[in-house]
Amino acid sequence: MTPSLLSETTQQWITEAVGSGAVVRSVQVMPGSTSATLYAVEVEHAGHTLELVLRLFTNAEWLAEEPDLAVHEAAALKKVAGAGIPTPELVAVDETGAICGVPAILMTRVPGAVDLTPADFSSWLQRLAEPLGVIHAVSADDFGWQFFAYNDVDRLSVPGWSRVPDLWARANAVVRGPAPDTPMCFIHRDYHPVNVLWQNGKISGIVDWPNACRGPLGADLGHCRLNLAAMYGVNAADSFLRAYESLTGVGQHPYWDLRMLTDDWQPELEVYTPWAHFGLRHITTRLMGQRLDDYLIRIMARLWASRWRILTS
Repeated sequence: MTPSLLSETTQQWITEAVGSGAVVRSVQVMPGSTSATLYAVEVEHAGHTLELVLRLFTNAEWLAEEPDLAVHEAAALKKVAGAGIPTPELVAVDETGAICGVPAILMTRVPGAVDLTPADFSSWLQRLAEPLGVIHAVSADDFGWQFFAYNDVDRLSVPGWSRVPDLWARANAVVRGPAPDTPMCFIHRDYHPVNVLWQNGKISGIVDWPNACRGPLGADLGHCRLNLAAMYGVNAADSFLRAYESLTGVGQHPYWDLRMLTDDWQPELEVYTPWAHFGLRHITTRLMGQRLDDYLIRIMARLWASRWRILTS
């Protein structure tokens, strides 16, 4: 809880951003982050206590690939401010790390907590789908970051852990083909249950915006569906999709489910550490592999049986 977790220079930057007379009262490391270091910071100012979050972009590999991460997230927070969804408000940004040692974002702390074991799972899935339509309605024409894939489709291989390797080979062939025409809009790009906060059964905050960009809405849906399939099984992923389609009237092309499945896939499965931290402790790599195979089978069935059919040789 001690402010000494942060350098005096960083503390001074925080208090100057808040206003004259501000004092840092407490600093605490926030658990659950895998790509940056997060601190909960309490600042006293004008007789009030402000709850802030400091994100330090400490992942050197990520910074080497995207050195503008702090600028990127700052722009995203400005873009979604006032959009009608609960998001942190930008307080200050250290674009290059000249003050904090690494690029940094200071923002307000939204209330609530991650909830991966909801009492009413069906309602939880329905509510999880609701903010995406609002996010996708935000104008992205002037946003400076564009969607790009993480994995090179020409280098995709078949996972050794799969029980349906031939189906993975066919999926790889689909994503190597042309992408379908799709509306481009503002997307979160990393929307999944760990980046959504809840309070009293309702969404109270959507966080982690440094990947936001102008891109295909199917990428957001596909990424969240992939996470849901790995966490809870394919039926949860499908229920989430039905909720989104019912809310927005917009369908999901199976290509984007395949694209995000192959985009996030790694040769060796790893259980995402925050799942266990937030209460989902039963997931193993074996269970993940089974669920991802089941998810692939379901996507390919949709691809073949529906109006979205894509023919591949």
